[in-house]
Amino acid sequence: MRTQSKGKLLRIYISESDKYNGLSLYRLIVEQAKKLEMAGITVYRGIEGFGGHHSLHTTHIFRLSDNLPIVLEIIDSEEKIEQFISNIEKFINDGLIITQENINIIKFTDEKESR
Repeated sequence: MRTQSKGKLLRIYISESDKYNGLSLYRLIVEQAKKLEMAGITVYRGIEGFGGHHSLHTTHIFRLSDNLPIVLEIIDSEEKIEQFISNIEKFINDGLIITQENINIIKFTDEKESR
């Protein structure tokens, strides 16, 4: 069965080495998404990039880095996204970038399971 709804796509751009109270920031954000029962979250690890300080982070063999770019994506309703942002503001430090986009969500479910 196919359902369609409006929603928001939230992207969070950070570095792999970003921490909050000694914990990996991306893992903390994932835990918060789970705690708030968001529809889902995906974490992508980049192979190369730079941010506001223009320091290149790469997997290139001659420049090994443990500070690669991380992008987290969450898709949910506008209300849940706003609640989530409010919830993670306490973890925000220098360098965190958040973008939002209006999206159409198309979800496919097994009709047998929805009964």
